[in-house]
Amino acid sequence: MSSKVRIGIIGVGGIGKTNGRALDANSRGEVTALCDIIPKRMDEFEQELGRPMRKYPDFRDLCRDPEVDAVFVGTPNQVHVPAALEAVRCGKHVMCTKPLSDSLGPAVQLVREAEAAGKVNMMSLSTRFSPNCLYLKQKVRDGFFGDIYYGRARSIRRSGIPDWNLGFIEAGGGAFRDMGVHVLDAAWWLSGMPKPIVATGVAGAKFGPRGLGYSAFRVPPEEYWRKYDSDDYAGGFIRFENGLGLQVESFWASHMPPDVQVELFGAEGGATMRPVRLYTTEHGAPKDVSVEIPKAWSGPWENVAGHYIDCILDGIECMAPLRHGMMVQAMLEAVLRSAATGREVLLEELLPE
Repeated sequence: MSSKVRIGIIGVGGIGKTNGRALDANSRGEVTALCDIIPKRMDEFEQELGRPMRKYPDFRDLCRDPEVDAVFVGTPNQVHVPAALEAVRCGKHVMCTKPLSDSLGPAVQLVREAEAAGKVNMMSLSTRFSPNCLYLKQKVRDGFFGDIYYGRARSIRRSGIPDWNLGFIEAGGGAFRDMGVHVLDAAWWLSGMPKPIVATGVAGAKFGPRGLGYSAFRVPPEEYWRKYDSDDYAGGFIRFENGLGLQVESFWASHMPPDVQVELFGAEGGATMRPVRLYTTEHGAPKDVSVEIPKAWSGPWENVAGHYIDCILDGIECMAPLRHGMMVQAMLEAVLRSAATGREVLLEELLPE
């Protein structure tokens, strides 16, 4: 391989462009190929990057391109695994946006094949790689929290159901897989990634099927919202092998103020992520510290891109492999299954040995 990683972007919508820009801006990365079913998207991104791209309407053709070393998959949920599997089978390094899949079974298959292939496999997780989250992870390593025994994670929108791609609202999409995945992943990662044991939850759709709650209070065409077939809210509780309890909530639409937050409860200290605040007791008195993250620190997309490229070129250990995405997927699916069945769900019912 040359000193630069040649990268193909599969899915040139918003998340594909965001990751593509960061990968291309890295001094050791270069976007060389694009794939999308809408040619205009590829043409516009090619123009933005300022040089000719190899453009493919079919992800299989991009994955077979010998001039591509690695791919980023930024398609709707339902295409993540088919595209990533093709990349793995063609010997490419692969990075996938969240969630790993639209269901757990395909996620497990992808992880097995990706790990067997011996190539870099990674999740693109903007919350895990955000400066705030990385700062809190260092506080975990420093022992600030002591034993983390409880967590709360939530992502709430006032009116934010996506109205630009049916993949978001059809079966396999939904608010929990779109937004809940971010805060659930961050809380689990910060807490040391203990083994999940049991989940209980509720979920439903109170806004989307009525044509309400869409992005910026827009009202999409009726033929769009009539196809709604997933959750626009979900909430659950997950209990872990080490005794940790984690409450997680996700709302695409609600009559509540917007909020994205992770809260950690430790035996020695606690914290919030947005903004970063640290809470302890010192000499018998409460001590609260607000942390101002320097604006000069790299942003989440720069961190994601840089880590992916470093893993490929330098062989460093990946801090967000697809296996982590599979575990988060299992927790998401357990909460949603609990909501559908009205009972607690044991994770061993879902996860392979």
